Amino acid sequence: MADKVVLLSSWASVFGLRVQIALAEKEVDYEFREEDLFDKSSLLLESNPVHKKVPVLIHNGKPVCESSVIIQYIDEVWTKGPSLLPKDPLQRANARFWTDFIGKTIYPCGSKIWRNKGDAQVQAAAKKELIGILKQLEGELGERPFFGGETLGYVDIALVPFSRWFYTYETFGRFSIEKECPKLMAWVRRCNDRESVSKVLPDPHKVYQRNCGLKKRLGLE
Repeated sequence: MADKVVLLSSWASVFGLRVQIALAEKEVDYEFREEDLFDKSSLLLESNPVHKKVPVLIHNGKPVCESSVIIQYIDEVWTKGPSLLPKDPLQRANARFWTDFIGKTIYPCGSKIWRNKGDAQVQAAAKKELIGILKQLEGELGERPFFGGETLGYVDIALVPFSRWFYTYETFGRFSIEKECPKLMAWVRRCNDRESVSKVLPDPHKVYQRNCGLKKRLGLE
């Protein structure tokens, strides 16, 4: 019997986009179900009763939650295609560390920039913090083509979806990530050369318009 794979997510979710890239890398067929994050489906609430958040991967009726965990699951279940995590235990641990760092820093910091309601001081501090985070990641990348070396891997998949939110951060924060982190942006372009990335990630201008609408809906203008 063929695998039945369903992904519950939202088109602009950086965490859901991670999973879509991983599935594309492994050439896994799946059904994408868009979730309204203001009116979550009963399937989402049942599948992720702890956090009630996207993404959730449902594989043959069994849910797997949290994007970093889902990517590891995909790598272990679908062994055909490139390995997403390194084979070496130390390198795997290092990849998990940086993926955890990315998830815990960029999203909350970026939110302070675009969700900010007219507090210039808060926005300036968040902008400075975000640039510092991206410079740290640029330093970790070094001169390698990708974080995992010569090929796209776990950390790349964890980080590259945020690049589609960079335009939102830059527009609201009035700064240039290209200017601040040119090597990181060159890495973004290398990632976009891969079909698994370019075909999955949304237009950054569409993400910006979505966030403008969300900001208005939340009364943050």
